[in-house]
Amino acid sequence: MAKIALDIDSTLHPYWDLLAEIAQQRYGVALPYDTQDDWGIPGLDREQIVDCVRETHSEANVLGAVPYSGAVETVCEWHRAGHWIHITSHRSTDALGATGKWLEAIGLPFDDLHCSYDKISRCVELEIDILIDDSPINIAGALERGITAATIVHPWNVELVRSGKAIGAADWPELREALEPHLTQSRDGR
Repeated sequence: MAKIALDIDSTLHPYWDLLAEIAQQRYGVALPYDTQDDWGIPGLDREQIVDCVRETHSEANVLGAVPYSGAVETVCEWHRAGHWIHITSHRSTDALGATGKWLEAIGLPFDDLHCSYDKISRCVELEIDILIDDSPINIAGALERGITAATIVHPWNVELVRSGKAIGAADWPELREALEPHLTQSRDGR
């Protein structure tokens, strides 16, 4: 069986709209999704970005997130099939409790939950087979360590998918289908 690591923000649920709303409210800066073609956020300095991200990870915002269509069903299917599910997020450890409550509330099964700023080291430690994450930095880090990388396609990670380095899909049903051969290989021990 495969060990699968799953990111949360922009992977299990839409995140960008909330971040953009908070940036607009706090700093009057628009963050249009379609033009976000790299991992930087123009118009905000580092402290402002940290402030906005911190607010997105408040208990109210975490518990209010709505999963992408098909995400919970797919992960439930994988878990029932015996795959080990590791939830990993760059959220601070302060968000761990709310994150666990949210996962329980949406009915998403998991074997391990970890909030830290070094996902890749944790994935290596856990011998993860597949990382599903939207961050180009995490995707590249996984690939460097021999971990299969997959993502829901966003403007900031589309080039990694186009290059063939990462498995990409427009939505969770498509991602489930794209990953099936990799999960079958893991089941067969190849």
